[in-house]
Amino acid sequence: MTGLSVVVPTRDRPDRLAVCLAALEAQTAAEMEIVVVDDASRDARAVAAVVADAPRARLLRGEGRGPAAARNLGARAAEGAIVCLTDDDCEPVPEWAARLAARLEDDEVQAAAGPTRNARPDNPFAAAAQTIASHLAEASIDAAGRMRFAPTSNLACRADVLAALPFDERYPLAAGEDRDWCARLVGSARSLVFEPAAVVRHHQELGARTFWRQQVRYGRGAYRFRADHGTLRRPEPPSFYAGLLRRGFAEGVPAGLLVCLAQVATAWGLGREALARQDR
Repeated sequence: MTGLSVVVPTRDRPDRLAVCLAALEAQTAAEMEIVVVDDASRDARAVAAVVADAPRARLLRGEGRGPAAARNLGARAAEGAIVCLTDDDCEPVPEWAARLAARLEDDEVQAAAGPTRNARPDNPFAAAAQTIASHLAEASIDAAGRMRFAPTSNLACRADVLAALPFDERYPLAAGEDRDWCARLVGSARSLVFEPAAVVRHHQELGARTFWRQQVRYGRGAYRFRADHGTLRRPEPPSFYAGLLRRGFAEGVPAGLLVCLAQVATAWGLGREALARQDR
């Protein structure tokens, strides 16, 4: 058994996957494997060629059932005692995996996460999207460094814990499945801690249309998450949104305005998911 596995779900982004795998090949962690799960890419050969160029990586074929199912498939195949998760449009710094693994040497820590940073500062859509995701995660950190939520762009967990607590495959989209998993982890009295040195750079290629669709998707995932966990009537406090807006405008006026627009898109997604559930 290797000491550490990294699971990367991917779909239709071979160029971005190549950058991700190059960063993972440069990791300082010695005993590490990379498990790439191709979740039914249209050009499977292009993905296979990228994986073949990465000495530490091996490829699994998913069925196009979404990132939750793809991560579970990769985690089941992983040989490491620790499983790290990131996405195909992410670029972890060289010490990323080692830093997360070091936090899990503490017997009282079951999972660890680091900060995900926007790698496209010239793109206001990417800046706004990352601001929202980072604020949601970092606002959940308490004084002891424990977290209630971390995105799967930058997360590590003990393999036995992940086997006992897989991602809920009823979440078909890249939205809400990570919040659900973290809520179940923390709700089971397991610990998720923050490691500030385990940085991942996020290369989101977003424009007006894709940003709107992303935020609507997040709203749909948020509705499912809140319905599953009984928190539909418990929105975040006003201080959360005030902090989010301050953080958004700190990235520039365009990013700040897009953070505001994202709240409209999220509300639209919440409404769409609510109506879809009524029609079932």
